[in-house]
Amino acid sequence: MTVAELNQRFGAPGRIVFLSGFAGYPNAVLANKYGSAEVALLGANTLSYRPTGLGPVLFRPAKSDADYNRGDKFHGGIPICWPQFGNRFSRDLPQHGFASKLVFEVRGTEYSEDITELTLGLTSSGETKTVWPHDFDLEVKVSVSMKLNLTLTTTNTGEKPLAFSCGFHPYFLLRNRADATVRGLDGCACTDGTTPDLKRSVWTGDLKLDFAPDHIFEMKPSPKHAYAILDSGLRRAIAVASGGNDCAVVWNPGAETKLSDLAADDWKKFVCVEPVSDWPSGRTLAPGAKHVLAAAVQAHLEDVGPHGDAGVKMV
Repeated sequence: MTVAELNQRFGAPGRIVFLSGFAGYPNAVLANKYGSAEVALLGANTLSYRPTGLGPVLFRPAKSDADYNRGDKFHGGIPICWPQFGNRFSRDLPQHGFASKLVFEVRGTEYSEDITELTLGLTSSGETKTVWPHDFDLEVKVSVSMKLNLTLTTTNTGEKPLAFSCGFHPYFLLRNRADATVRGLDGCACTDGTTPDLKRSVWTGDLKLDFAPDHIFEMKPSPKHAYAILDSGLRRAIAVASGGNDCAVVWNPGAETKLSDLAADDWKKFVCVEPVSDWPSGRTLAPGAKHVLAAAVQAHLEDVGPHGDAGVKMV
């Protein structure tokens, strides 16, 4: 559908607007009294989130604004990783799967006084079956309320079981990585992806971002998990709650990793704290079964001290 057709069918003045996005594909802008978010139909990537009265919460590389490149080589926003997170589940699939490279259809929009919501969908096709021979339905919901809310629902629409893994890959904006801390991982078993042998240990305390982490944390059994990114440079705390994930990944590329869409110092400006389901072995869905991965993001201005101290409530 064209931008004009999307606005006529799904738009709402001042609340839901479709506009021309990367590579000629539309983006959707959601807004209400609590804030705004922009979502690319290409890849269902939430490109930006800005609560009312606060600055941007998500990092977005300026060098990619002119060339989204079908979702490849884009390090910003909240990309969708599906049907695998990373590349250890299946060497036959691209890194982080293929959903971020495909165009989602708009299935619906809704709004009320307190929420503005967009529903996107992707179904199996001849194109997807060239890389992954399964029937599926993938649905992404993004809403702006007092929080930014995301759900990723996988449904096995085929007649055989299918195995997959998935994740959200949010890039949270920082003033300077060295002044930030991740809280909520104390006591979790941890795999250090920066070591050749994937060293395992149990993490103790907060994670101070004075190095380039690539750590996979095994979450303690719970229907909901909570983390916080404390940024003393911006004097801001970002609370993240997730469900449907059994892992959380904390990642930053550091100065040595060169990524084509990042400027020289961009690595200092973000950290990824990623809710991940079933890394690395995946989970199996029976025919007709569903899996829901959910995340909610809420930012607060806090009295964050030089060591990441803050009275943030993780909800």
